[in-house]
Amino acid sequence: MTDARFEDGAEAPLRLIAQDAEDVPVLASLLQDAVFPITEMRFDPKARRFALLLNRFRWEDRAAAEAAKRPYERVRSLLVIEDILRLRSTGIDRSQSETILSLLTLTFAPGPDGTGILTLTLAGDGAVQIEVETVSLRLDDVTRPYIAPSGKAPDHG
Repeated sequence: MTDARFEDGAEAPLRLIAQDAEDVPVLASLLQDAVFPITEMRFDPKARRFALLLNRFRWEDRAAAEAAKRPYERVRSLLVIEDILRLRSTGIDRSQSETILSLLTLTFAPGPDGTGILTLTLAGDGAVQIEVETVSLRLDDVTRPYIAPSGKAPDHG
C-alpha cells in the first residue's frame, strides 16, 4: 500500500500560526497525540526559538477516513515557538536518545503584558514549560501523510 497524498482528499498541508491565547487551543487540538523521538527537540537560546519535529495524528481527517473505511493517517509536522524568555523541562531524560515521547496537550497560561507560559504536557509525567514574551507559534506539515503504523486512532478511554 502506498502513502496517502494530500491531493487524494483535496487537501493541502497545514500551515498555521498562533498569535494570541485564543489560537493556542486550535493548535493543541491538532497536536494531541503527536509522537516524536526525544532527539527531535531543539532549543536555540540566541534565536529565542524552540522547534519540534513530530509525527502528528491527522485529527482533521479522522471522520473522512472512517467514512471511506480507509486507514488513519499521520504526517510529519514542525512546531516552532518564537520569542522565548526561558525554557524548562521535567520528567525528560535527554540522555535516553531512543525515547519516543507522546504529546498529550499544549496549553497557555497568560501572564502580565502579553507574556505567558506555554506547556507541552507529555505522557508519563513529562512536560516542557516555555515562558514566552508573546504568543508566536507556527505549525507546518512537512511531509505527505502516511498510514498510521498502529492502524488505530488514539483513544484516551
